[in-house]
Amino acid sequence: MAIRSLFATPFYESSLADDALLADLAHSCASLARDDAAGRRWSRANQYPGYTSYASLDDLPARDPAFADLVRRLSPHARAFAAAAHMDLGGRKPRLDSLWVNILKRGGGHSGHIHPSSIISGTVYIEVPPGAGPLKLEDPRLPMMMAAPRRTEDAPDEARPFVYATPARGTIFLWESWLRHEVPASAAKAQRISISFNFR
Repeated sequence: MAIRSLFATPFYESSLADDALLADLAHSCASLARDDAAGRRWSRANQYPGYTSYASLDDLPARDPAFADLVRRLSPHARAFAAAAHMDLGGRKPRLDSLWVNILKRGGGHSGHIHPSSIISGTVYIEVPPGAGPLKLEDPRLPMMMAAPRRTEDAPDEARPFVYATPARGTIFLWESWLRHEVPASAAKAQRISISFNFR
């Protein structure tokens, strides 16, 4: 008898081990939350529990050297992930398409979603206070598992319907953009700061 695990979903984890850059990014994110009136309006209008630059600013690397430095640091990770996922990019390299700031208050989260029109998505975590919570990843086969039984308590990650990835300050997560994911509500007293991004 032989059993193979098929259709694996790659998930990449690394670290931005640069305290000075993380501190610069934390300062820049706080400045944006203070100065970006359009982003604050969008966050209020869409009941975003904190601040995001998602719908207001699309030029952060041109605005701030810390974001430009971050893009330079993320690009090798995206190339490594694309190679590990066996993506045939026709000799081209993944190119950053968008990048935005997320500042979540206590109780804030993101409902399940995907990132259309991209090939690689990810998040780098700038501040992760205790209780901020994990990233929740959903098995893409879940909608087809009509009568599937629950998995046993000792099931490995690849057999579970949901996997929770817990970040720390500086953690970088990457995944294929079609992978549905969400951020459960934060129980942290302090704000959780992250920067999300897409590569084409």
